[in-house]
Amino acid sequence: MPSGKTLTVALTGASGAILTRELLLLLEQDARVERVHFIASESSLRVLAEELEISGRKDIVAKLLGQTSDKIIQHAPGDIGAPIASGSCPCDGMIILPCSMGTLGAIANGLADNLIARAADVCLKERRPLLLGVRETPFNKIHLRNMQLAADAGATIFPVIPVFYNRPTGTLEMARQYVCRVLAHLGLPQDSAYQWTGKSK
Repeated sequence: MPSGKTLTVALTGASGAILTRELLLLLEQDARVERVHFIASESSLRVLAEELEISGRKDIVAKLLGQTSDKIIQHAPGDIGAPIASGSCPCDGMIILPCSMGTLGAIANGLADNLIARAADVCLKERRPLLLGVRETPFNKIHLRNMQLAADAGATIFPVIPVFYNRPTGTLEMARQYVCRVLAHLGLPQDSAYQWTGKSK
């Protein structure tokens, strides 16, 4: 059995690939995490190309990290036979970041027709943490209804909303601080996280 945490991370077709990159960088460096299962949806490939100039499905993890990884394992979104498609696979939680409204809708309505939705469904049925970094604006009633359905089923809705009280110097810092909050929610607080003390800088 793994001695450290095992997590699943999924990247979907919503804007915000920088968030996924920062998340994987922190998980790669975190000694408390032993294994990360990573899935990139078909739609996410367009976002990666547009936002980070990363093309193709091959070696996405290495391209995001700038190096190969023995910790992070990439799975194809159509591989419903992957270990994380079963509740018998050890997993301490799943993060979908960013989470598109299409992926949210599939999860909220039990449409486990790809590995991302299936792995999320497994987390819900096994009562494991599932964090959905939803990314859309404005929300319509369908989005809001699906968020409520997912939350009622046990997911945590974690909208991609940056903080400003730490006076971020750029988008990279804003992304990093958001990801730090996500990881703290899973019991993995980061040393680089900004903590509000009630005092101005």
